[in-house]
Amino acid sequence: MSARILLVEDDQLNRFALQKLLEKSGYAVIEAEDGQRALELLEQETVDCILMDVQLPVLNGVEATQTIRAHDGSRYNPEVPIIALTAYAMPGDREKFLDFGMNDYLAKPTTIEQLEVVLRKYVAAGA
Repeated sequence: MSARILLVEDDQLNRFALQKLLEKSGYAVIEAEDGQRALELLEQETVDCILMDVQLPVLNGVEATQTIRAHDGSRYNPEVPIIALTAYAMPGDREKFLDFGMNDYLAKPTTIEQLEVVLRKYVAAGA
């Protein structure tokens, strides 16, 4: 069975491109267009990892991450790996997102190679 990735990205073109790259690498992808939808999906779905954009409508990536991390586990898995996927790429941004509760960080635009290196830390495609 393929590892399940929740891809939270509001830009439809970015979401489509990332979905195809992830599927080509053997991952099963579930998509959400904002942080609120991601939380709704996590109530129904178990995922192995979350790729979380930071700038999202409705509920941003930081707020969604903090909601997941603060939870007791009855609705969301507070231990699920969350990787920031963001256009923020200034010095100190990585540390800021890790402090917000994310496990790792990728700056956009990212390559499939960079994505796979980070994902391998947390999940295996065939997991």
